[in-house]
Amino acid sequence: MSDELQRIMAIDDPYRLLREVTTRLADAQQEVTELARLRRRVVQDLHAQGLSYAQIAEKAGLSRGRIHQIRHTGPAPEGAFLGRGSVVVATPLRRDDEGGRTVVAMDDVSSGKRLEDLARTYGLDVTSEHVSVGGGIDLNRDGLVVVCGPRMSQEMWDTYAQDPVLSWERAEDGPWTVVDRRTGTVYRSGQDGDPARPYDVGYLGRLPRPDGNGSLLAIAGIHTQGSLGVVQLLANDLNTLWGQIGDRRFSTLVGVEYDPETSEPQSAELLCPLYRHDEEATEATG
Repeated sequence: MSDELQRIMAIDDPYRLLREVTTRLADAQQEVTELARLRRRVVQDLHAQGLSYAQIAEKAGLSRGRIHQIRHTGPAPEGAFLGRGSVVVATPLRRDDEGGRTVVAMDDVSSGKRLEDLARTYGLDVTSEHVSVGGGIDLNRDGLVVVCGPRMSQEMWDTYAQDPVLSWERAEDGPWTVVDRRTGTVYRSGQDGDPARPYDVGYLGRLPRPDGNGSLLAIAGIHTQGSLGVVQLLANDLNTLWGQIGDRRFSTLVGVEYDPETSEPQSAELLCPLYRHDEEATEATG
C-alpha cells in the first residue's frame, strides 16, 4: 500500500475524504491513460526500428498475445501531440463594435469545439475557456491549446515573437501577413486580395511558455477561416504530424480553401516545411 493511499485512508472527515478520493481517482485515471499511451508508443517505435512483434515480446518478457493486445488497445500515441492527461482549449472573446457586447466568432466556436472533440477521441480530459476581450490569458500551464492570433492578445503576440522562422507582420497596404524569414516568402489571405477569394492562411506551432517551463500549442489564421483549416489538418493528419515532430517545438503554415458561404474548409495543406525550432537554433549558433 502506497504512502499516499495510507494518508487518504487515515482522513477522518468524510467530506474531505470524499474530495481527496475523487481527486486522486481522477489523477490515477489520467496516469493510467498516459501509461497505456506510452506503452503502445514503445511497441510501435520498436516495430518501426525493424523488430518483429515476436522479438519484442521475447525481449520484454511478454507473450505475443499481450503485445498484440497492446498494439490495439489504449489511446493512440499521437494524442500526445495535443497534450498529456488533460488539455485546455482557449478561444478569444471579441468586442461587438456595434452593440458593445462581448461575443465569440462562430468560426472560433467551431474551431474550439472540434479541437475538444478531437482531444477526447485520444482519451484526453478537456476543459475550455476564453482569452479575455483585453487579451489576458495565463499561458504558464500544461496542456494549453490556444486558438488566438497575435492581434487579439499581447500575451500571444509575445509568444508568437519567439518563433525563429515565421513572423506575423502587417503589410504596407494594411493587411496582416505571415513572413517566412528563411525563404522571404510573404503569405497573404485571399480575403485581402483584389479581387477577394475564399482562401486563408493558418498558423500552427508549439511555442515556449513565458515562464520557460514547457510549451503551448498555438493556432491562428490571418482570418478565422485559417484556424478552422488548421483544425481540419490536425483531425486528418495528426498521426503524420506526431511522427515528424513528436512533442518538440515547431511551426508551420497551412493554406486553406474554404466555402465562402459557410467558412467550412474544403482543403487544408501545408504551405511550408514543419520548421523544428531546435534545428533553427542549432543553425543560428553553428
